[in-house]
Amino acid sequence: MNQPTPAIVTQSAVRRLPRLALILFCMAYVLPGFLGREPWKNADVSAFGVMLEMAAGHSSWWHPQILGVLAEEAGLLPYWLGAVFIKLLPFASPEFAVRIPFALLLALTLVCTWYTVYHLARQPAAQPVTFAFGGEAHPTDYARALADAGLLALMACLGLAQLSHETTPDLARLAMVSLLLYAAARLAHAGNRQPGRSVIAWGLAIASLVLSGAPWIAGLLGAGLLLVLWLSRRSAETPTPETDWLLEAPASVRDPLLWSAVLLVGMIAIAALAGLLPAPVLQTPLAEVQWRSWGKLLVWFTWPAWPLVLWTLWRWRHQLLRPHVALPLWASLVGVTDSALSDERDRALLLALPALAALAAFALPTLRRSLSALVDWFTLIFFSGCAVVIWVIWVAMQTGVPAKPAANVARLAPGFVPEFSFVLFALGALATAAWLWLVAWRVGKHRQALWKSLVLPAAGSTLCWLLLMTLWLPLLDFGRSYGPISRRIAGLVVPGSCVLADGLSQAQIAALQYHGKLRLVRTGSASQGECRGLVVAPAFQPTLDQRVNLTEWAFKATVRRLTDNKESLLVYQRVSR
Repeated sequence: MNQPTPAIVTQSAVRRLPRLALILFCMAYVLPGFLGREPWKNADVSAFGVMLEMAAGHSSWWHPQILGVLAEEAGLLPYWLGAVFIKLLPFASPEFAVRIPFALLLALTLVCTWYTVYHLARQPAAQPVTFAFGGEAHPTDYARALADAGLLALMACLGLAQLSHETTPDLARLAMVSLLLYAAARLAHAGNRQPGRSVIAWGLAIASLVLSGAPWIAGLLGAGLLLVLWLSRRSAETPTPETDWLLEAPASVRDPLLWSAVLLVGMIAIAALAGLLPAPVLQTPLAEVQWRSWGKLLVWFTWPAWPLVLWTLWRWRHQLLRPHVALPLWASLVGVTDSALSDERDRALLLALPALAALAAFALPTLRRSLSALVDWFTLIFFSGCAVVIWVIWVAMQTGVPAKPAANVARLAPGFVPEFSFVLFALGALATAAWLWLVAWRVGKHRQALWKSLVLPAAGSTLCWLLLMTLWLPLLDFGRSYGPISRRIAGLVVPGSCVLADGLSQAQIAALQYHGKLRLVRTGSASQGECRGLVVAPAFQPTLDQRVNLTEWAFKATVRRLTDNKESLLVYQRVSR
């Protein structure tokens, strides 16, 4: 017996968010962070260094390396994308070239999230209550309004901003997870007349996830989504859709779920044969999980989606096995569980955000006005306060007033010299003015719009990210980049000679090669006798005599990152041949 839907939505509540405003919204979120900044430590600059090595021909394209050592982060596709764009755009700086495909991946994530919610909202079980005298929301308008809300919920998530603007395999995995969820949502939509395209998108997402270093995520997530689709079909009244290809084939092989399952099994089998399917390893046993710290991460990283997700699960509890709830719920559980058991919890949790945003959207048709007002007021106070803090500290950096914030900046970033940029200032001022206008608009108009409760969270998150990437960009580059320490080390070594690297991380090697323009050679290599300089990580200094003849080297300097006294490198100079 079908349970009644909890959604009660009128046609006046599903007014469409203007497309131009939504596109500008997305551009304001995507572009800052990809334009104008240096690669940051550690994952961002590490992946960038591997892409540079591949583009220069110093690394195998099937085994990405840096200085002969395999890349720390598994995955082929993300490195291929960055290296290809470096080679295709020789007239552009490498750090700009590699960001183009990753900006497109973030845009793909946003687009897939919108269409995922749209197709899920077209499900019969997701439709609002039909009124006795008419006036209920039209299905298409209802789906579009919820899709707008889902996209806003994704951009509002606090954990998305930084990690989604890095040139790392994590962003490629995020985009492919969102594409896989989109393909599943299309397959669940009985009105989809081109399921063949859904199967193609499904296969592309699975293959890309495997090539991005997440084969087990692809297998587990894909198998669960197919199970949900199969169970929902068995309990549904709608007929099995036919594919728009293989029309002459028997009915038993025209099933898109069958082809999706074949692609999933085939891709995983090929990955296993190609050595791309590592043995499953439980990185963090359940007994060793620090649940309190992980819980704190879960709360702030997924805010404001998680309260809405809980509300969705409660109000739609009678439809938990229906595709519009079960598909994003399974994807969320895979991402959240992987985060709890992973060493890099935030990067693993990133993959759950599109699904959480989809679930959050379905809270809005059932959200009480008092709860909606609470979300609005909290958002208004929180993000307005953050914006004020960013502006106050920027003014202090430029003028020295207020004195305390200026002193804090000088203490945390010694040596930083602020410079006024009219372009960055104008962008920050324009974003702030847009926020003030949006607050006034939200208070005064469109109170019935279904997506109204997520406008301020998404706008506030975008505002703060844009302010950080404009007003604070020079400071963040100084504090989070290896550029300053790399250029200082470059000034201490003999120009034109190679430099030995001992115990350096992949990020440090990449930074010294790119920012310092140094030709590095690992200790123990055949050509180390030609090098006139030596850079050593302090942890490897006690055993340095096991790899080099210390009688040939004289200690020259300890170079510290000005914003982190705990991170330093030791520089030696050859004194004899």
